[in-house]
Amino acid sequence: MECPETIFTKYASVLLDGIGIGKTLDYGIPAETEPLIRKGSQVKVLLKGQIRIGIVTQLKESADFSKVLPIHSVLSEGELLTEELFSLAHWIEKYYCTPQRHVIKIMLPSSIRHSMAHKEQYFISSLQTKNQLRRACAELQEKQAEQAAVLEVMLKTKRGILLTELLEKSGVSVSPVETLIKRGFLKKERMRIDRNPLEGEEYFKTVAKPLNDEQKQAYLKIIASLQEKRFETHLLYGITGSGKTEVYLQAIEKALEMGLGTIMLVPEISLTAQTIDRFRSRFDDKIAILHHRLSQGERCDEWHRIRRGDAQIVVGARSALFSPLPKLGLIIVDEEHDGAYKQSEEAPCYHARDLAVVRGKITHSTVILGSATPSLESYYNTLNGKYTLSKLSSRATQSNLPHVTIVDMKKEYEKAGGYTAFSAPLLEGIKKRFAQGEQTILFLNRRGYHTSLFCEGCGHIFKCPHCDLALTFHFGEKVLACHLCDFRLAPIPSQCPECKKPETLKYKGVGTEQIERALHAIFPDIRTIRMDGDTTRHKGSHEHLLKQFSTAKADVLIGTQMIAKGLHFPSVTLVAILNCDGSLQIPDFRASENIFQLITQVAGRAGRGELPGEVIIQTHLPDNQTIKLASAQNYEEFYKVEIASRKMFGFPPFSHLVKLTFVGKESEQTAQAGAVLRAFLAKKLDKSYLLHPLVPSGYPKIKDFYRFQLLIRGKIVYPIHAHLKEALAQNLLPKEVRMHIDVDPLSTFF
Repeated sequence: MECPETIFTKYASVLLDGIGIGKTLDYGIPAETEPLIRKGSQVKVLLKGQIRIGIVTQLKESADFSKVLPIHSVLSEGELLTEELFSLAHWIEKYYCTPQRHVIKIMLPSSIRHSMAHKEQYFISSLQTKNQLRRACAELQEKQAEQAAVLEVMLKTKRGILLTELLEKSGVSVSPVETLIKRGFLKKERMRIDRNPLEGEEYFKTVAKPLNDEQKQAYLKIIASLQEKRFETHLLYGITGSGKTEVYLQAIEKALEMGLGTIMLVPEISLTAQTIDRFRSRFDDKIAILHHRLSQGERCDEWHRIRRGDAQIVVGARSALFSPLPKLGLIIVDEEHDGAYKQSEEAPCYHARDLAVVRGKITHSTVILGSATPSLESYYNTLNGKYTLSKLSSRATQSNLPHVTIVDMKKEYEKAGGYTAFSAPLLEGIKKRFAQGEQTILFLNRRGYHTSLFCEGCGHIFKCPHCDLALTFHFGEKVLACHLCDFRLAPIPSQCPECKKPETLKYKGVGTEQIERALHAIFPDIRTIRMDGDTTRHKGSHEHLLKQFSTAKADVLIGTQMIAKGLHFPSVTLVAILNCDGSLQIPDFRASENIFQLITQVAGRAGRGELPGEVIIQTHLPDNQTIKLASAQNYEEFYKVEIASRKMFGFPPFSHLVKLTFVGKESEQTAQAGAVLRAFLAKKLDKSYLLHPLVPSGYPKIKDFYRFQLLIRGKIVYPIHAHLKEALAQNLLPKEVRMHIDVDPLSTFF
């Protein structure tokens, strides 16, 4: 029912969740709910006769329409989004050219947006004194043994006990408990229970370690801006094992003393477990964790703990940046160079590192970006005075940097008389560590057993029918699988579908699964753990596998990129990179930077304890400059070479890139739509912008959708956004074609 404007004194603009309306709708605020509603409140409203949930984005004195409906009810106690988060949302909306509803979606977990109920359990407490309970227990001992058993448990509790725990400890059913409640001995009431993802996890208390001179200098710079509550971004550039984490911990300790909260971002879930262990050992239960492997209930309860101020430290992956900490003072982005901080699959395609700096500026917080291999953009910002640089050039402990050997695999193939996954120096190194009770890490960024199946006779390659990508053979499951859409082909064909010949089918390429089996064939007694997308699908699998390896339940850890960074295993004395050449061949201006970072980070896992470390890099390109500089961990020299190349060709940090990806079911229609938009932008943008040709994406087809991309390069992104909005308003794109906007893309190929 519509209500005339005059009955309301205030109105609210509401952004509705879960529907495709890109703008806010105005609703009247009934007088009785006025005190409850504020900017950021979650409300229920009517839309076309249906109840919808939304967020209040603005309070105003008048509506944009003459007749509006009233707000149905208020769901949240207080605001879900604070003023500072609204400011951040506005920045994201503008910079990443994304509708506000998409921005709010990433800022609030779905359990919060959908008002997930809190978990409740029955709590049992006593209505009588301890002496009264003792007398009753003695009287009931013979005739009502079960009731006596309940009272015995209650006598051991101070304030009460959860019903489930009471039943478990007393070994009885609910019936005797209910009887004691009716008789006036006990009381039952519902109590809210927070789902704690860390419950039952053991940890040992630690104290702050003495800082060396370099750590102390970095710490003092950070504390100066923290104490002044002055926004400043610090780049903590320290070689692997140089003690960056200890600087983080002591900075957080100072923030806690000042009553300020901290957000600590890590790029991978595999790092979250070790980070949490270190942080809990120092800060107990002041920590909350947020990442996508938590259940919806756990995420909901952790989010509310943060909002209430019960947890002052948030540890998590990129979305943890949007945590509603009441008094934020410190933001830390560990491994700031890591690509996992960039969201590329859906809008907004934000980079958590860059948003950390923006949120720091909004909240006058201190921001720390830490890395052994800083992104070129971050290091460039320090040299230009935008960020404050602190260097840690030596390892914090007595350990030295590992010895690095580059092995030419072409020569190894000659020695072996054919292909081999393991060079002679690597096999000797594994054998030596196994005999000495030390540990080894083998890195290969390809999961599965073989990377493709093809016909030698006619050249046919078994590809995914939905993605046009070679299918990967998985030995354990006996399937050919697509790593883009998870299409599976089983049983595996016994003959070529083109030439019908069975004897010409051959497998090609090596994955982590084959490495593990091959290693067992060479060293039957060796114990291995494999960490890749296949072994870490289930909740808690990362933590479980890493804990097994850290407690010496395995001699060799074999894994993909998830084991490449941040992990600390003092018993690992040998690390081998089995093959990194493929990534260097990708036509992307960041290819060299990515490989340099990867090699340096993987190499940094060796020799972190008292024992000396060794790194073996197997390659077909032993003279490649990037590989040589990475093996020497010579970041400064690599930076000089790479930044000169970027400047010459005008790539970031000397410009901004916007990547437009056009996605549609029909290849020709999709390409045509991209061409039309390119022509439109070519007319609108001035000559300072460079429009690259429209080309098929690196993955030209995913899940039956064709993909074409257009790169735009320029100094400022906002004019591009303005013209994109104009093009969409003119309906230049057909409904069948979607346009995906990625500002500052990490990859210009895929």
